[in-house]
Amino acid sequence: MAIFLAIGLNLKPNEIPSPLLNKPAPAFAAAKLQAPEQKLANTDLLGQVWLLNVWASWCVSCRAEHPVLNLLAQQKTVLMVGLNYKDDPANALHWLESLGNPYAVSIMDQDGRIGLDWGVYGVPETFVMDKKGLVRYKHTGPVTNSDVQAVFLPLIAQLQAETP
Repeated sequence: MAIFLAIGLNLKPNEIPSPLLNKPAPAFAAAKLQAPEQKLANTDLLGQVWLLNVWASWCVSCRAEHPVLNLLAQQKTVLMVGLNYKDDPANALHWLESLGNPYAVSIMDQDGRIGLDWGVYGVPETFVMDKKGLVRYKHTGPVTNSDVQAVFLPLIAQLQAETP
């Protein structure tokens, strides 16, 4: 048992491969957090590179990564979509009003079904989709400035340059 514990402690959760890589993003049509009467579907995003960040107002790690996402949003290099996961909409709205809103749009996943389809282990998790709607990258855990510089920006630039 000690061997399995030692192996588990040495695993890096942000290196957990996703079975979705290079496959179509799971379908969704979800209510927008700031306009619940409107929906956003993954098909609405075809033709553009986009990032899906799974977050919640109750998530401590999400709070740690939030300034990084705000900085990334200021660069306007990629469309950022938030997936508000198992959260109270009022708390989520307050969070964005207080800490800044890096997302072009946030959608609600109050029951966690969308997250389940995406294979979300916990929050935060971040996915990058290409123009064809394929999942090209998954990051588990909080995104750091070094992640943005070393992984996200180069990948986004590469995907932006590809033709759909």
